[in-house]
Amino acid sequence: MTHLYDLPIQPVQCYVTASYPCSYLEGQNARSQVVAPGPQINQELYSLLVENGFRRSGLFTYRPHCHRCRACIPVRIRVQDFAPSRIQRRVWKQHRSLEARSLPLHFEPEHFSLYTRYQHARHREITQGRTGEDQYRQFLLQSSLPTRLVEFREAGQLRMVSLIDELTQGLSSVYTFYEPDMPGVSYGTYNILWQIEECQTQGLPWLYLGYWIRSCAKMTYKSRFQPLEAWFSGAWISFPELLESLDSTIR
Repeated sequence: MTHLYDLPIQPVQCYVTASYPCSYLEGQNARSQVVAPGPQINQELYSLLVENGFRRSGLFTYRPHCHRCRACIPVRIRVQDFAPSRIQRRVWKQHRSLEARSLPLHFEPEHFSLYTRYQHARHREITQGRTGEDQYRQFLLQSSLPTRLVEFREAGQLRMVSLIDELTQGLSSVYTFYEPDMPGVSYGTYNILWQIEECQTQGLPWLYLGYWIRSCAKMTYKSRFQPLEAWFSGAWISFPELLESLDSTIR
């Protein structure tokens, strides 16, 4: 694996942001290490940055750089060894009627309407300032990489939209939003299973799921896809090794 400071590519710089309220852990502040200039980051460079724990939001590529907090841990699925659980097999079978279509990045009012309803239903505590059209375009529709916009329909009805970055060594799940008025249908689980199959079909070894936080209930679902690996202390380790390391720090 190539480390960040060994990247033999065009010059980039990193800067650390000022502190801001953490979106995941109530009452805590966060800081990020941001790569600049964002628009010049291509697929090759971004793939190496992801290997070193970075992620992107629109044209901003970043990783957590918090003082005395290491809660945000990048995780990825080793897809060739993935074996679905009984529940995951049931979800896969349940939603086989969904039709997936990959599209270029573009603004679609129907997608934006679904995104807005999803945000209000699933993230009420952080919705303010996140559901405007400009924010939606900047967050999801700006990319300097090969990025797929995949819509999932059932009998013509839009059920889910997923943004996926294509890396040299895998796929990176950027963001997914789905119909919030159908509780218990497990669209999110199906979406990850669909992306795993995409990786397997293309012979790509990794599906990157972004950050996992042990104390954040909304991220628990990521640990249900095994074998999972985590970027911790400058290296990718197995998920059991991660849990052992985390437990040892609180003994």
